[in-house]
Amino acid sequence: MSFECIDLVAQPPRDINLARYVIGAAAARTPEKIALEVYTDAALHHATEHWTFRQLDNAILNIASGLRARGMSRGDRILIRLDNTSAFALLFFGATAAGIVPIPASTQLSEVEAEFVRRDSGAKIVALSDSLFNKTDLQSGEILTAEDITRMLVTATPTKADYADTAANEPAYMIYTSGTTSRPKGVLHAHRAAWGRQPMYAGWSGLTGQDRVLHAGAFNWTYTLGVGLTDPWSVGAASIVYTGEKRPEIWPQLICDSKATLFAAVPSLFRQILKYASPTRDALGALRHGLMAGEAPSAGLFDDWHTATGLHLYEAFGMSEISTFISSGPNIPRRAGYIGPPQSGRRIAILPIEGGVDALGPGEEGLLAVHRSDPSLMLGYWQRPSEEAEVFRGDWFVGGDLAIMDADGYIAHRGRNNDVMKALGYRVAPQEVEAVLASCPGVAEVACREVVVREGVSVIGAFIVPSPASTITTALVTAHAAAQLAAYKCPRAVYIVDHLPRTSNGKLQRKALDPTHGSVAP
Repeated sequence: MSFECIDLVAQPPRDINLARYVIGAAAARTPEKIALEVYTDAALHHATEHWTFRQLDNAILNIASGLRARGMSRGDRILIRLDNTSAFALLFFGATAAGIVPIPASTQLSEVEAEFVRRDSGAKIVALSDSLFNKTDLQSGEILTAEDITRMLVTATPTKADYADTAANEPAYMIYTSGTTSRPKGVLHAHRAAWGRQPMYAGWSGLTGQDRVLHAGAFNWTYTLGVGLTDPWSVGAASIVYTGEKRPEIWPQLICDSKATLFAAVPSLFRQILKYASPTRDALGALRHGLMAGEAPSAGLFDDWHTATGLHLYEAFGMSEISTFISSGPNIPRRAGYIGPPQSGRRIAILPIEGGVDALGPGEEGLLAVHRSDPSLMLGYWQRPSEEAEVFRGDWFVGGDLAIMDADGYIAHRGRNNDVMKALGYRVAPQEVEAVLASCPGVAEVACREVVVREGVSVIGAFIVPSPASTITTALVTAHAAAQLAAYKCPRAVYIVDHLPRTSNGKLQRKALDPTHGSVAP
């Protein structure tokens, strides 16, 4: 069965500029309304930067003019490796305003990684943080500094710049993500991508123009650029950004001080807040609910958060190639074991792993597919025709995620097809084993992967972070698994570890799980 909504997402106008749609329109409607507040130190209890939509509009158009003055033309690429400050966000939207293609990236990339992205993308200029100057061989004409951006913001131009008249299918921005080879690949998005995010508001966030949205992530992550900036600005809401030290215990006070009504983060941060900050309803001020994406939450997190705070968490699923498109929300009841149904207007199907475009029936496991007509779907992979061909089957984009759909259209994610573990000839999704082990007393966090225990022999490995003061043993973990899982799904190797490897944005790095550490179960 394919889940094909009758009220398909309306297609964008033929001509649309992402920055004009997100910022310019709000500046015309409500120029003096607060658009952005930046908190640099949670201990200050107040924002250090305040931007109205009019000021934001002027700033990004000044940056657009400044980039053109530096010789950049429509369609050129600019790599952004700035610190997590407002300059990053302003440059990103200033570039799209000019029809220039920004590539957000982390300052934590090695110079080898950064140079690969620069060369592969053909970026004409690299916006570089001060801390990276001594590590680069770029010439001065190829570098844009934070000071350069500041000058662009305050430099008056004889004639105020305007937004480029870009087409809906014209390239707007690009992000680099893991490829099917050892090289990362550029995921190229069109200006229509912002328009295509509209189903998220009713289907996940419940976002309105009166909201104040606080996002815990950094600007180099599209989850932050999308949910933290693009979405609130496109409806005229306020974005709240925190650029200071991100210890779990600071968030409840920051949520309260900033009067945030929506708070977005990865699930593991919500778990850490529960553990280290002991949040209560009163401590969270005006918050209505929390938004989670980026990784699968533990089964108990929803109830634990609600018990502690009286508020709900809503989960969404997306990927680098498309905005979140499956979710629960204030008007979409959560169903245990499922992410939620496709958002209204999305056309989704579960396709056979082996190939073909005939959708599977309810309860059958296959590959999650999104119809090519979705406005938020990528344009394609930058200079990777072979990898692009791998992910399209006719009119369906198939990104490699395993899923099942029930008779009501609710979707359960079963892991990545290339993350799937092999056990006694069976395919086992790590998330399925993790969900069971997470309920074992004394387990704080868990992740699973296939590990090689000796030449030619691979088993399911479980990496366990114990709760504080826990006396958990590998024997207890294996006994708990044996009571709830088929024998072939039970981990044969259990490692007690201090922490799980994660990216700077909190996402689990499954491939970095190290089987050389910890104690192994018999």
